Amino acid sequence: MMLPRALLAAVGLSLVSLSALADPLIVEEAQVRAVPPGSQATAAFMTLRNPGEREVVLVAAESPAAEAAELHNHVNVDGVMQMRQVPQIVVPAGGSAEMAPGGLHMMLIGLTAPLMEGEPVEIELRFESGESQRLEAPVRRIVVDGEGSHGHDHSDAHGDNHGHGHDH
Repeated sequence: MMLPRALLAAVGLSLVSLSALADPLIVEEAQVRAVPPGSQATAAFMTLRNPGEREVVLVAAESPAAEAAELHNHVNVDGVMQMRQVPQIVVPAGGSAEMAPGGLHMMLIGLTAPLMEGEPVEIELRFESGESQRLEAPVRRIVVDGEGSHGHDHSDAHGDNHGHGHDH
């Protein structure tokens, strides 16, 4: 009679460890930049936090909203900022990696449909370990310092007044 209980306990422990591995990262402030209709590409930004004891290496992403999702960085080449694709983004153990305008980010290329502000975009992160993690990032208007300084409506900067009931 002890064997089934021990077996059940062992199975229970393995299920707990599997569920703990299901989402290797905590994703915060995920958002996709709103772009004008007809645009073929946009960028996704987020903060990736790693509560684990091992680094997590993001190697790819995909989204039904785009034909391709690529990891990119901005680098200074002879005084000119250029966007370059990177093979991976390392999130250190107990640390974080930020994808933000002007730095690391994810490009969504070949948009499959116009992006509507406030609507969620599904993104799947793929890791070096073979694991993956799904998230939804709302489409937001994102203003970057230095990108034109006219016509900004800051009352709508966070996009929370559209009645969509976003969870934060």
